[in-house]
Amino acid sequence: MTRSERMYVADYKVDFSEIIGKKVECMDECGLCCLCQPEVLPDEKPFFEKNHPKSLVKSKPPESYCALALKKGKGSCVFLENRRCKVYDNRTTYCRQFPYHIYVGERVRVELDLSCRGAWTGKGVDAVSEAQSLIEKADSRIKQAVPEAADVYKEFYANCREAGIMGDVETIRRSVSDNIANFTDLRYLSKVMEMSMMEPKMMLSAIRDGPVDTEGIEEAAMFAAMESMATDDPLMAPIYCDEKWRWNVFLADEPSNRIDWMILDDDGDMLKEASVRISEIEFKAPDKEGAEVLREYISVLNGRDSFLGSVFALMDSTGYEDDMANAYYGCLSTAILDVMWRASMLDHFMGTGMGARGIREAIIFYDMDRLDAPAIGAFV
Repeated sequence: MTRSERMYVADYKVDFSEIIGKKVECMDECGLCCLCQPEVLPDEKPFFEKNHPKSLVKSKPPESYCALALKKGKGSCVFLENRRCKVYDNRTTYCRQFPYHIYVGERVRVELDLSCRGAWTGKGVDAVSEAQSLIEKADSRIKQAVPEAADVYKEFYANCREAGIMGDVETIRRSVSDNIANFTDLRYLSKVMEMSMMEPKMMLSAIRDGPVDTEGIEEAAMFAAMESMATDDPLMAPIYCDEKWRWNVFLADEPSNRIDWMILDDDGDMLKEASVRISEIEFKAPDKEGAEVLREYISVLNGRDSFLGSVFALMDSTGYEDDMANAYYGCLSTAILDVMWRASMLDHFMGTGMGARGIREAIIFYDMDRLDAPAIGAFV
């Protein structure tokens, strides 16, 4: 890492490597960030209590905190009008930070939410400069989170060593980088998934050609995507802002094996656009151009500390049963299959294809959910 990729602050250093050379612009028609119910920090509450007392609510469990109300409890922020914020100068810290995520694990790292369409245009504000300003404003919260995260990671690694499943993170990540071209191939992903479940300690270098259960990998892809869409609460369902600036919600109903495509309007109402049996969605692999876009995204995931933290959270929740490398490769493969399946679903409904455009749209659909996944570190 070069000095340009990090910033030293008292007590911690910040890694900016994911956003080096990137620019981000706020797209007028979007409003995606206004669909993410923001926490209201203690020093921000007085403004809303005095001027807009009805705008404050308690967020839903498991993490309950003071937040801004949403239209009809599931739409956009109550302050969004004609895709413009009515309290822009007094918007919350978390509104200001989007689409940047400050993740505190073994270090502090800035990650960029690729569900923001303004992160793809190559125009706008220099990402590093903007993130540095956000880091300075979040300094007190970061300083509080750093020792807490260090203790959590220390305990996690101790548990891994005791269970005999400890691995070297940099070696695992390097092995993915060395084989990244293979990770867009369904046959390879199938082998990785199989070995991660069957081998006590797998190595990517041990993967060989052989028979592949393509039906099994399609089922795994569908399961990965369906798991996030199967909810009775529209507020918990993933939202995709499409090329026409529509807010799309896809709700999976497992008993009927159907997916309902809903449009969330600016008033907070859900309007049904279409419905399809899951079996009618043809799972497809990306074409050459699509695979290139997907490989770039895999590289981003492989470098994210929050992704590593989510792998660790899964290992902890399953009782330290799987070797660290197995868990990492399995989680990465599941994420890739989820993106492919979402691309296939978007292609079914919207004709986006499986090329560069289709995979880009699937990543826009997926990345917010990826960054919301439970992790043993903390977003501040």
